[in-house]
Amino acid sequence: MNDSVDKLVIFLAKRDGIDKLVKTFQYVSKLVNWHVEATSPDISKRFKQWEVAAGLSRKAFRTGRFLTGFNVLRRNPGSTLSLRLLAVFANAGEMVYFFFDHFLWLARIGTIDANLARRMSFISAFGESVGYVFFIISDFIMLRKGVKAERALRSSKEKAAEEEKKIKEIRIDRIMRLMAVAANVADLFIAIADIEPNPFCNHTVTLGISGLVSAWAGWYRNWPS
Repeated sequence: MNDSVDKLVIFLAKRDGIDKLVKTFQYVSKLVNWHVEATSPDISKRFKQWEVAAGLSRKAFRTGRFLTGFNVLRRNPGSTLSLRLLAVFANAGEMVYFFFDHFLWLARIGTIDANLARRMSFISAFGESVGYVFFIISDFIMLRKGVKAERALRSSKEKAAEEEKKIKEIRIDRIMRLMAVAANVADLFIAIADIEPNPFCNHTVTLGISGLVSAWAGWYRNWPS
C-alpha cells in the first residue's frame, strides 16, 4: 500500500488516529488564540471556541477507553515480573485517567454538576501522570534491552539474513518506543499543569508545544506502514 490517501483513510478509521487529528486542532487553536488574543479579540474568541470544542470532542471519542488498559493486563502484561509490575501500575493509572475523564466530560457539558469538574480533572490527571511515569520507565527498560540485543547480533560472526531482519525489527521498535516516550513526557507536562498549577507547565506555549509533540508522535506511531 503506497497511496497516501489510502493510508490517511486507514489512519482516520482508528480511534487513536482521529484523536491525534483533533488533538492537533486543539493545540494549534490554543497557540493561535494566545498569539492573537491582544491584537484580534474576535479571531481569538473563535479559536478559543475551537480549542474547547476539540477538547470536549476528544473526551467523547475516548468513551470506554479505560477498558484498553484492563485488556492489556488481562492478555499480555509483560514477559518478566518487573515488566508485569510496571504494566500494572502504568495501566491502572491510565484506567483511572480515562474512567474519570468520562465524568469530567459530563461535568463540562452540563449533564452533571459542573462543580465536580475540578475534582474530576484532578483525579483524572493524577492517574494519567502515574501511568505516564511507569510507561516511560517500561519503555526505557525495553530500549535498553533492544540495544543489548542489537549489540549481541552485531558481534556475531555470522551475518545471516535472519539476523539482519532482527536488527531491523529492533530499530523499528526503538523508534516507536522513543515516540512513545516523547508523547508520554509531553502529556506528563499537561497532567502536571492540572495537578499542581505552576508558571512553566501552565504557560500556553508549554501546553501548546507539549500537546503538539504528543499529537505528532501519535501520528507517527499510528500511521500505516
